[in-house]
Amino acid sequence: MTSGEPGQPWLRGSGQPLAVRHDVALLDLDGVVYVGPQPIEGVADVLARVREQGMRLAFVTNNASRSAADVAEHLIELGIPASTDDVVTSAQAAAAVIVAQIGAGASVLVTGSPALRQTLEAAGLRTVSSADDRPDAVVQGFWSRLCYTDLAEAALAVRAGAFWVATNADTTLPSPRGLLPGNGSLVGVVRAAAGKSPVVAGKPELPLHAEGVRRMGAKNPLVVGDRLDTDIEGANRADTPSLLVLTGVTSASDLLTARPDHRPTYLAEGLAALLQAQPAVVVDDDGSARCGASTVRSRDGRLVIDGSDTTAIDGLRALLALVWSLADAGRPYEGASKVIADLGFH
Repeated sequence: MTSGEPGQPWLRGSGQPLAVRHDVALLDLDGVVYVGPQPIEGVADVLARVREQGMRLAFVTNNASRSAADVAEHLIELGIPASTDDVVTSAQAAAAVIVAQIGAGASVLVTGSPALRQTLEAAGLRTVSSADDRPDAVVQGFWSRLCYTDLAEAALAVRAGAFWVATNADTTLPSPRGLLPGNGSLVGVVRAAAGKSPVVAGKPELPLHAEGVRRMGAKNPLVVGDRLDTDIEGANRADTPSLLVLTGVTSASDLLTARPDHRPTYLAEGLAALLQAQPAVVVDDDGSARCGASTVRSRDGRLVIDGSDTTAIDGLRALLALVWSLADAGRPYEGASKVIADLGFH
């Protein structure tokens, strides 16, 4: 049985480099292109070579605190050519949701950054700052300077019947110091006070994905991300192939317990995988899985890795394919964490 058959779309092989197989990469930013202000090593060169292969790049972010122009400027500073048209933000997706639901010219209470306000106004929406203005909608996005008063105004407006859109529901966001509270954590405050839940524009919900596909005119896109609960789940909801890279939030150990809708089509250590073909992963009925020269076997329920020419990433792919197959069949296993350590992951 080969991974990638109908009903099992994860860890497929590709005989072509992904940059040739797919016309557009819908790239997450935090944890994929950069972490905080710093680029991931080698990313500018990799993306330049990806573009040379004919793949177009869209930089798709759940972060609504910065404008598309600011994001493009940051990418250029990192040596990655980008225009505002290449950047797709959850703020833009939120604006599209409100225009579709209420119409252009709707009044919107902004709970978020000045960039969020500017994005909504650029879409033809009228922004206000108080629940006393009786806004048609509330848009809530992450901003590190939000205070109690901002959240209170949002809760009052939502309780009064305003259409509530959250740019994203990420509970955390990565930083060089570790995970910090994200917009989803702040949305939880308003939800608790208002007794209602928002429409979410960002990943894993579909508005942001749809905006990226529409903007790029993508015919065969590839979602590239580092988070299972946003990037990969969103791609699976959209029935779009995905590449998970291990440069951000998700670790190899996290993947062991990934539920089916959190499993990626492809798995790699970094963006250089876009320039490479992907080896198929084969799960055999004898309780083993093979990827390239790497084989992982179940011996009396304990997982071990074979193959003198094993590479770390192929070994991890084989391990995950076998673990997921055993878990889905309700069959016990032990030793997966040791295999991950033996491969040099954590």
